[in-house]
Amino acid sequence: MIEARGLSKRYGDLVAVDQVTFSVQPGEVVGFLGPNGAGKTTTMRMLTGFIPPTDGSATIAGHDLLEDPLAARRSVGYLPETPPLYPEMSVEDYVAYVAKLKDVPRARRREALDRALARCGLADVRRRVIGALSKGYRQRVGLAQAIVHDPAVLILDEPTVGLDPIQIREIRALIAELATEKQGDRARTVILSTHILPEVEAICRRVLVISRGRIVVDQPLAELTRGGASLEEVFARATAREPVEPDAPAAEAQP
Repeated sequence: MIEARGLSKRYGDLVAVDQVTFSVQPGEVVGFLGPNGAGKTTTMRMLTGFIPPTDGSATIAGHDLLEDPLAARRSVGYLPETPPLYPEMSVEDYVAYVAKLKDVPRARRREALDRALARCGLADVRRRVIGALSKGYRQRVGLAQAIVHDPAVLILDEPTVGLDPIQIREIRALIAELATEKQGDRARTVILSTHILPEVEAICRRVLVISRGRIVVDQPLAELTRGGASLEEVFARATAREPVEPDAPAAEAQP
């Protein structure tokens, strides 16, 4: 479902991502971890087609990102750390706009809109202006735009950052539900990047850890924590003494 082969991204002398290779199978839910600036966001931006790799290639749902970028993008639902929202628009107008951008057929657009709003608990605020919503509801709008076109792959970057404990629980439950929901006849594939390790333990079955732009751990969660080790201990060992380079700045992603 996702194949990354030797993905690298350089900005001058800065190597943000260095020869990253991994695969994610249909229905897998993978936690993508790393220290700040380790290359997580840069990797996810390459996988979603928002920035091109300097070297390497990636395939999403059978579509090569360089050779068939439009089909690859249609297969992905992406929630960046800062959701790409237009605060002056109403919830339903914005999600309908994204559905159009994602090439949802006109005949199916209303159904897709209603389904996304219902799945994300937004039906009661569909006519509200996004800028007037709480951060938790804005995060739900971000999730709605990520799933409105019913993608086979979801890539979520810090989906609960800045939320209160109740909002975190609600969004985490929604992500878990989306992860087990089937798209067509296949379960959704999910990459979840977060600094909240209990979130990974609650939702994910496999863990990727990136440090200094390189993958340093790629194992099932059960194997990593076998013998009583905590995910926090595993993460600390995997990234110990690794100097961190900052991710290169990028403009806020638009849908």
